[in-house]
Amino acid sequence: MKKKVAIRCLIGAPIGVAINTIITIAISLIVGDGRFYAVVPELIADCGTEINAVLLQTICSLLYGAAWAGASIIWEVDNWSILRQTTTHLIICSLCTFPIAYFMRWMNHSILGILSYFGIFFVIYFAIWMSQYMAIKKRIQQINSKVQKNNHTDK
Repeated sequence: MKKKVAIRCLIGAPIGVAINTIITIAISLIVGDGRFYAVVPELIADCGTEINAVLLQTICSLLYGAAWAGASIIWEVDNWSILRQTTTHLIICSLCTFPIAYFMRWMNHSILGILSYFGIFFVIYFAIWMSQYMAIKKRIQQINSKVQKNNHTDK
């Protein structure tokens, strides 16, 4: 199990950087002034230079991707209920995501900013979880239908 987690973390790390890059490109396109916004200005101020801020955000994106990919192993613990898997996954991902989002200045540093962040995080998490749940449920129904069909044709 530890080897699987390590492999997933190694795969997830560059995916985290890729997603971060896509998000920064999208934000830059939305701003629409022809500039590339790699990091938020507050992070540049915290780090002293833009390159230091970009390096720090890249390292954090590696960690972010690794944490989420490593946490995906939870969905393979067959003797856990879906509630336990979901709760464990949500807690691990929340604990990994919040400090990175906070220190990278991806949220306002206020109570309202933190509450807004968690509100958005939980809505996105729930939407993704629900879409995955429905897709898996549909696939199981298809498999069961085929099994029933095969059982009726065998008799």
